Amino acid sequence: MVTTRRESITILGSSGGVARAVLSLLNHAAGDPQNPVHERLHNCDIHLVDRRRQRRRDMEQRVPHLSPRIRLHSFDLRDTSRLRRHLRRTKATLVIDVSWADTIEMLACCDELGIPYVNSALENTDVDENEEEYAGFPLIERYRRFEQCKSSFRNITAILCSGMNPGVVQWMALEVLKRAPEEKPLGVYIVEEDTSFFADPSAAKPDTLYTTWSPECFLDEAVSSYPMLVQGKTPLVLYHEVYELDFVVRLGEKEFCGRLMPHEEALTLGRLLGVESGFLYKVNDHTTGLIQEHLGRSDDLWEREMAVLDPAAAELDGSDLVGVLVVYPDKERYMYNVIDNKSAYARYGVNATYLQVASGIFGAVASLWNDSLPLGAHYVDELLLNADSRYGEYVTLFLGSYVTGENATTDGTLLQRMRNQS
Repeated sequence: MVTTRRESITILGSSGGVARAVLSLLNHAAGDPQNPVHERLHNCDIHLVDRRRQRRRDMEQRVPHLSPRIRLHSFDLRDTSRLRRHLRRTKATLVIDVSWADTIEMLACCDELGIPYVNSALENTDVDENEEEYAGFPLIERYRRFEQCKSSFRNITAILCSGMNPGVVQWMALEVLKRAPEEKPLGVYIVEEDTSFFADPSAAKPDTLYTTWSPECFLDEAVSSYPMLVQGKTPLVLYHEVYELDFVVRLGEKEFCGRLMPHEEALTLGRLLGVESGFLYKVNDHTTGLIQEHLGRSDDLWEREMAVLDPAAAELDGSDLVGVLVVYPDKERYMYNVIDNKSAYARYGVNATYLQVASGIFGAVASLWNDSLPLGAHYVDELLLNADSRYGEYVTLFLGSYVTGENATTDGTLLQRMRNQS
């Protein structure tokens, strides 16, 4: 009988919504003998690390298949010496980082100890703590700093920025491009329309900002940054507030206007494909209205009450649509996934956005465990182009189906589809 080594998984930032969603998917995988990570989870320990104390009773209710294997730890990830001790003591074989801790520091710990690593976004503590110095450009600075040291991580395999976007959308983009590899696109754009909101709109407080993921991270993109597009290897910014500008998105009969926000996948896709790229995002009308009311004094929004739209607290309607729009000189092709909140909560106990993010992280974990991947730190698009990864197969297990299609005409590149609202 072949025995599998005992896995020891550490999840950083384990009290947050993304972590809860990841645990929910892993719990389903642990209960499904056909799931590609089932055997690994059958023989594992799971260590949850967060500054906030967590209750074991919550784990027993939410993830019953995993709860006997879960150990809770409370400490600050800025204490990297303690983190190293934890990883050595627990004989960690995988780190899933969904925290706000410094990505370079977390990855350095794992590389030193030879522990594979997955995360969902680039974080940099110094950039966060020097908001005025990097005002308008925080993501570009995080990306610049990480690129300076990315090639030094050679002792492990790490999959970076693997959520829905960034993450699954890079796979979608490459899938669309495969349809006609001889055709050169003008632009590859990430598009998202999140209509999630309370089923009973009266449950909303008039002056509260509501998002389906971290409101602080959302405001970092929507208020504290300039609109960013990428042309090849060069990020460019428009000297406007994000919510001054609209950009038309058509996906067959589906049409909306999104705002141009800085995002990691625009940087990586633009560089790898040599095309224009950008992220066009639309959120609920309530939060959109609050931001537009504060144009010219958007710093005031940081003083507002903020809340995540949690279906466990109040029933949610709406859905999250995330995909890609690939623009050619005479047409457009698209691919997207849409999940509604009621279905996501009924099956996984989370909102639609967190389910999509967790699906991307699950895909990275499954690929690390089941595919032959090279050493080094890889963004998802790099991984798919340079290794035999079945990432797209794994993420589909929880995302379900996709909508694909073609627009017979095109609205053009980003500046051509821009509508000035100021």
